[in-house]
Amino acid sequence: MRVGLLVGRFQPFHLGHLEAVKYALKHVGYLYVVVGSAQRSHERDNPFTAGERITMIKSALDGNGVDPSKWMAIPIPDADSHSLWVSTVESMVPKFDLVFTNDALTFLLFNEERIEVRAVPYLDRKRYSATNVRDRILERKDWESLVPGQVAKLVKKFGGVERVRALMRKDLKGGEHG
Repeated sequence: MRVGLLVGRFQPFHLGHLEAVKYALKHVGYLYVVVGSAQRSHERDNPFTAGERITMIKSALDGNGVDPSKWMAIPIPDADSHSLWVSTVESMVPKFDLVFTNDALTFLLFNEERIEVRAVPYLDRKRYSATNVRDRILERKDWESLVPGQVAKLVKKFGGVERVRALMRKDLKGGEHG
């Protein structure tokens, strides 16, 4: 059985991410969903905690009929050095043999370690990106249609709408967001 790894930050988990999980599960018997930058939260580009993101992923996958026995989410912090990141992942995730990512750096790092890497077909990338979701929250435009319904409810429950707006407003005013 092939075991896959899908890497993302999921800030927040949107319908493109849902399609990526479904795509990956068509090619492997089991999937580890790596929640990257796990130590980051309350920042413009990383507003949600790892725990909030894992809750979003679980709720969205459960609500969309993805078999919970076929996947597991694992939070992984950034490594201090790009050259150490793959070994960090390998030390924190059970054995896998295929990586799914559209991130150029992630693709390069795993490829250099001779691990098979496969790009995931995008679902209307311009529309379904976490950046677009966060921007639409800030602009008070419809963002809920871009995420699974379960995720929209959780973003609101976590105070995510207010958090995203506060973090992005602060950044627009020239404040720090590190």
